[in-house]
Amino acid sequence: MQNLGEKRLTAKDYFVISSLLFGLFFGAGNLIFPLHLGQLAGAHLLPAALGFLITGVLLPLFSVLAISITKSEGVYDIGRPLGAGFALVFMILIHATIGPLFGTPRTATVSFTVGMAPFLSKSSEHLGLLIFSFVFFALAFCLSYQENNLLRNVGKVLNPLFLGLLFLVFLVAFGNPLGQVATAPVTKVYLTSPFTNGFLEGYNTMDALAGLAFGVTVVSAVREMGKKKPSSIALATARAGFFSMTAIGLIYVLLILVGSMSLGKFKLSADGGVVFTQIVNFYAGRFGQAFLAFLLTLTCLTTAVGLVAAFAQDFHKHFPKISYHVWLGLSCGASFLTANFGLDQIIAWSVPLLMFLYPLAMVLIVLSITSPFFKRDPKVYFWTVIFTIVPAFFDMIAAFPAVVSQSHFGLAITNLQHQYLPLANVGLDWLVPALVGLGIGLCLVGVKSYFLAGSTQQTR
Repeated sequence: MQNLGEKRLTAKDYFVISSLLFGLFFGAGNLIFPLHLGQLAGAHLLPAALGFLITGVLLPLFSVLAISITKSEGVYDIGRPLGAGFALVFMILIHATIGPLFGTPRTATVSFTVGMAPFLSKSSEHLGLLIFSFVFFALAFCLSYQENNLLRNVGKVLNPLFLGLLFLVFLVAFGNPLGQVATAPVTKVYLTSPFTNGFLEGYNTMDALAGLAFGVTVVSAVREMGKKKPSSIALATARAGFFSMTAIGLIYVLLILVGSMSLGKFKLSADGGVVFTQIVNFYAGRFGQAFLAFLLTLTCLTTAVGLVAAFAQDFHKHFPKISYHVWLGLSCGASFLTANFGLDQIIAWSVPLLMFLYPLAMVLIVLSITSPFFKRDPKVYFWTVIFTIVPAFFDMIAAFPAVVSQSHFGLAITNLQHQYLPLANVGLDWLVPALVGLGIGLCLVGVKSYFLAGSTQQTR
């Protein structure tokens, strides 16, 4: 029998929650990385897109489902089977990576570099970034100041406006295509392994990590709409996650196609931001550049609001002596400082942490989803994570800038990695050890269940 306090969500309610999730996930990186992938893969875009959709869409959807199935409220709860200490460290690493160290500052630097910098001289770019990032994070702070306004600000206002503008971009791009996908050139690495390269490219979206961190934000929004029971909140979150990630997957496919078609007019660009600038300028000139600046700032702001709010909510929950608003201010202030190191530095130092955290996040997400089958036994978690963390650490060392990766220690780690770990040449050397660890954990659980069943029968 339904609780009297429970509200039945309408289709409109689900649309708003899905729109919130979409807005939290979809930032500037989600625009520029698929475009760049399209250029890199060229005519081989199909297998590359499939790989990208696994880590860019399916895995973030699984992260939302992991929150729902385990009835968690955030990233801390996902790591809790391994103990409070591990869960806290994992939460801090995730929030630091997608928050003040890399993810949140990137929302300001990408929107400035691609949207605003072309209007400025080289000599004034540093001052321009300083002013822009200050205003940007001041707006993010204001929009996320009241927790119960987050659903309205992102789900009902900012995100629908962004989707409308993006639809216009696709309408023009496919109405007057720049080239043909079938004849688009393919870069060397995508000639031999397009799927695995697309898979690894999906790491850059950071969405699987963000999905775990946004859990507390989404759960709060669902509660605000009238759901009280944990099971009802979980089901509503799962449904909204499916709708939002399906929409994101469709947009990714369209962006990859546009990136591939752009090779008919432009050469391979250094990154997707350059691709987007070229495309918009080709179709709409200076007006298009102004339009792009507005579009990127809008989508980056929606993601920044979600990131700083999730950071503040989770840290306030675990360190309650410091208020939500103080944590919010710290997140926005630290993100502002990091943003002014510039986009290139942020990307260069974020990749190593992603190579370390993504395998851990992937195995924890899969374990959370399948946890009902082994009753969330900590032994399965322990052995799987132990066997994953070592190769993930090796991947992190190999991905650091040359000052680390080309040092004697870095080269020794790389040689060890390629000599003993399968799939190291494609960046997936954690996969086989993780499966071995999973097998050991499941066997131990099975043996324990067998002996418990036997002792029960003897007692009878």
